[in-house]
Amino acid sequence: MNLVELLERTLPSMGFELVDVELSPKGRQVRVFIDKPAGVDVEDCASVSNQLTRLFAVENVDYERLEVSSPGLDRPLKKPAD
Repeated sequence: MNLVELLERTLPSMGFELVDVELSPKGRQVRVFIDKPAGVDVEDCASVSNQLTRLFAVENVDYERLEVSSPGLDRPLKKPAD
């Protein structure tokens, strides 16, 4: 299973939508952008980061740095629902 599929399977059960994923050229840095109807705050990002850290350990995802944030006001339009 690839990383996007893993995130798309995990985040909705936590109440979040996966907006985008960015990988550094060597795949060592993973940036995950999340959203939810009421908006995302720092506690949400911390909660998702903690959960993904555990999930990545179980699924043997090789990375050095994980960043979780909201897409911000300039949210990219990636899906037809956007």
